[in-house]
Amino acid sequence: MRVHPSSRRSPAGFTLIELMVVIAIIGIMTALMIPEMKGSFQDALLRSSSRELINVFDLAYSRAVSLNQKRLVLLNEQTGQYQVEKQVMENGQENFVPADDMPGNNGQLDPRIAVKFHQPEESPSDDNTPAKTPAPAVESGKASDDVTIAFYPDGTADAGEIMLRDRDGFRLLLQINPVTSRVHVVEMEREATP
Repeated sequence: MRVHPSSRRSPAGFTLIELMVVIAIIGIMTALMIPEMKGSFQDALLRSSSRELINVFDLAYSRAVSLNQKRLVLLNEQTGQYQVEKQVMENGQENFVPADDMPGNNGQLDPRIAVKFHQPEESPSDDNTPAKTPAPAVESGKASDDVTIAFYPDGTADAGEIMLRDRDGFRLLLQINPVTSRVHVVEMEREATP
């Protein structure tokens, strides 16, 4: 029994042309996906920084109410560093010291995220209740770039808006409600990058 050469089956496999077509398709798909993934990373970084600040504000609010003790959140606009301080009475005077009674009381936002604080203008009160005086932006011993946001034992806070911006111009605005101390996140339009 002799096997004819044309009736032999060749082993299954890929030809060189088939492999080159697949590699070319993978290269094209990768080239299309990389710019999209970069935007996803920047977006994730921006949202992560906003969640980090919201957690710090929630923690300061919670401690202020539960311990009946005013808390301050110091935020440096230049470096992105933040720290929570608690109110203490020393020699009959009110003073603030770092709050070492809670985890996450200090840290730093990613340096690729720009931080800008804006305090809304005070609006006249409709009723006869006196408005809370916001904490001074600079306290003794603090850096001039530190912004101070106070959280009070009655559940209120200083009003403020914090703009977070990434390198691509995407922005998130964190609005602190002075009555409820809750933070509302607003997505802003993309800012043109220089």
